[in-house]
Amino acid sequence: MKVRELFDQCAAMYDEDRRKLVPFFDEFYGSAIQAIPFSYTKNIRVLDLGAGTGLFAAMIAQAYPTALLHLSDISEAMLEQAQERFVDNPRVTYSTQEHLQLSATAEYDLIVSALSIHHLEHSDKQALFPKIFNALSSGGVFINADQALAPNPPSEDAYEKQWVEDVMANGISQESLEAAQQRMREDKNALLMDQLRWLSNSGFCNVDCWYRRFRFVVYGGTKNESNQSIHSDGNSAALHSRR
Repeated sequence: MKVRELFDQCAAMYDEDRRKLVPFFDEFYGSAIQAIPFSYTKNIRVLDLGAGTGLFAAMIAQAYPTALLHLSDISEAMLEQAQERFVDNPRVTYSTQEHLQLSATAEYDLIVSALSIHHLEHSDKQALFPKIFNALSSGGVFINADQALAPNPPSEDAYEKQWVEDVMANGISQESLEAAQQRMREDKNALLMDQLRWLSNSGFCNVDCWYRRFRFVVYGGTKNESNQSIHSDGNSAALHSRR
């Protein structure tokens, strides 16, 4: 509930500050777009988990103009901003829901998330990844542009210091910086190696990290025909490879 309230409060200003709060914004989001393996002419069905104001979804819509996009988020205020962004676009739909309410129906070619899943407890992350796997069609792909915990406390301190230096250099206001730091107190970042392992344990193959700069990472995996069967506890019922 607290995370929802924090994002409800910042919805109107979220996009204005995003480019300043995400160092190397274009590299980060650009890497996520480049990781999408489908042809630009394919009518892909896309789910954006924790879509917020639709910032990431808009980038996908620009790259894939015929894509069908479904945006979900726990914050109604954030989705209201997204609806303004996509006004009169019949290819975009919305739902207010928790990540773990994701249906197990295999209906999406691509599931993405940006700076959202790190708000979940680690046990919930591990419960979510099999749900994402099951919600993908055969050959479907999951891409997560998110944050990761440093491998040790000194490095985590260095990540934080570098982030503050970067956002200050980007011209963030003191008020926006303090608001972001308040939201970040609710972060539950996990090690990148753990997140990759959780994906593999959920049945994904070709699990990879395509971008990393300090705490900012882009990673994901593929659901192939040979690894479609998966148990609800996250244990793959078929062998899967890892690139």
